[in-house]
Amino acid sequence: MHIQPDHEGMIELTALNPFDRFDDGRPKVPDDLLERMKLVTTEEAWVVLRNHGYHRQFEGDWQQTHLGQRLVGRAVTAQFLPHRPDYHEAVQQAGLAEGRSNIGGQNSWIIETLQKNDVMVVDIFGKVKDGTVIGDNLGTAVQSRTQAGAIIDGGIRDYDGLVQLPNVNFFMRGMDPTAIADVTLAGINIPIRIGGVTVLPGDVVLGTPTGAIFIPPHLALEVVETSEEIRVRDEFGKQRLAEGKYTSGEIDVPEWREDIEADFISWREAKNSS
Repeated sequence: MHIQPDHEGMIELTALNPFDRFDDGRPKVPDDLLERMKLVTTEEAWVVLRNHGYHRQFEGDWQQTHLGQRLVGRAVTAQFLPHRPDYHEAVQQAGLAEGRSNIGGQNSWIIETLQKNDVMVVDIFGKVKDGTVIGDNLGTAVQSRTQAGAIIDGGIRDYDGLVQLPNVNFFMRGMDPTAIADVTLAGINIPIRIGGVTVLPGDVVLGTPTGAIFIPPHLALEVVETSEEIRVRDEFGKQRLAEGKYTSGEIDVPEWREDIEADFISWREAKNSS
């Protein structure tokens, strides 16, 4: 058995990815696109995904360690199952055969794979007591490796230490002083379920105060460009309203009149050339 798919399996799993890939085959959405994604709202992303038939990509009702800190990055997925002795031993031996560390728990195996701009996304079936995937030590490792954070459908511990870490945000279901126990790692970079969402490795994670939305790589550019178009149109509309050129009823409509649209195009061209 293997802890994660091989290169060919990863390509088959994420066949629509238009970008480069990591050595293991995971989609590598470009860093500059991730940076632009930080200005996207949940609602802007949601509309684009819904228009393409992706109706179940958002999950809310999270607690966060750094409320207001945007969480953006590429998903590294992992799933835990309730402990079963024979299965746990099989996973442990498979991990050791793959060169994974025998020091610490299986949750550390996930962290050891993380790179900059990754987001660790963990399905631990909502378990909080004995389901604390990270504390401040492992959280520090996540922070230093990714400069992004994690989404954990389960618990964390050492909240007081985690909130002091810079440039990171952790989404979780709850907090508990217990250590992780009675679970087995079922796989890394496999399809997982986070609430009502199916998450694939390499999805772009967008975490906001509203919640977490998971964007397939082949839709990431459209999400960003749609958001940027909305922002520049909002800027134009507010400027023209402040100038008294148009009324709110003329601006706050799904589609502008031809003369307003022409005015917008001229305004944008002048703005881009300045």
